[in-house]
Amino acid sequence: MDIKDAHQAREHPTYHQALVRWITQLADDELTLGHRDSEWLGLCPDIEGDVAFSSIAQDEVGHAAFYFELLHELGEPDPDRLAFARKTHERRNAKLVEQENGDWAYSILRHTLYDIFDGIRLEAMRQSSYLPLRHGVAKIQREEAYHLLHMKTWVVRMGKAGGEARQYLEEAAVRLWPQLDDLFSFGDADEETLLRFGIIAFGSAECQKRWEEQVKVIFGQAGLLWPGEIPLSGRDGRLGQHDPALAQLLETMTEVYRLDPVARW
Repeated sequence: MDIKDAHQAREHPTYHQALVRWITQLADDELTLGHRDSEWLGLCPDIEGDVAFSSIAQDEVGHAAFYFELLHELGEPDPDRLAFARKTHERRNAKLVEQENGDWAYSILRHTLYDIFDGIRLEAMRQSSYLPLRHGVAKIQREEAYHLLHMKTWVVRMGKAGGEARQYLEEAAVRLWPQLDDLFSFGDADEETLLRFGIIAFGSAECQKRWEEQVKVIFGQAGLLWPGEIPLSGRDGRLGQHDPALAQLLETMTEVYRLDPVARW
């Protein structure tokens, strides 16, 4: 059964709750990574990278704004409050996107790993029963395809260069692997409910399977060693269990908002 708008979604409390919790994860992932991307402006190794990161950062924050607007229509606070007023423990992004940028190899490999995941997640929503989400996903998919193309091109280029460049990537993979486990978590968004109501087409296990298949192809092209199984960290960002890096990020990101939360800028 397709749900045409927020009013109809609110008539089904179980559907509504699962949808709100799911979209919150989408929004928080995109906003957090978008902010990290913006920190690269003026620091990328070449002008092409600088232009690309600025464009990608804008896209990610734009995607977050779309998701926050959906949440507002569903009865949640206005998008600015959702983006800037919530505490660290109220955020539902994966730990991967909140980590400090580190070096270039770490940032482009992290982005590649996330973009592959996000592309698969978007595919799961392509025929979502919630029509406002389905319609937005079509546009976001096109933009995310560009993000992935840019990032994986860098990964393959650095990997094929060998030597120090490949070493930096392999060191980045070692650092990234323990930060990946909650990427595939549904946190407090009930996976069974999302599947049963057709909000998504497939769940966590299938998402991780597809992700590993696609990442292994890129690692092979770049000549990178496969790090093995993703270790369990015992902390789930989808449940609000975050690393100190997120608190530091929010301190900066919300600085202007906190000057006067009710102001209209």
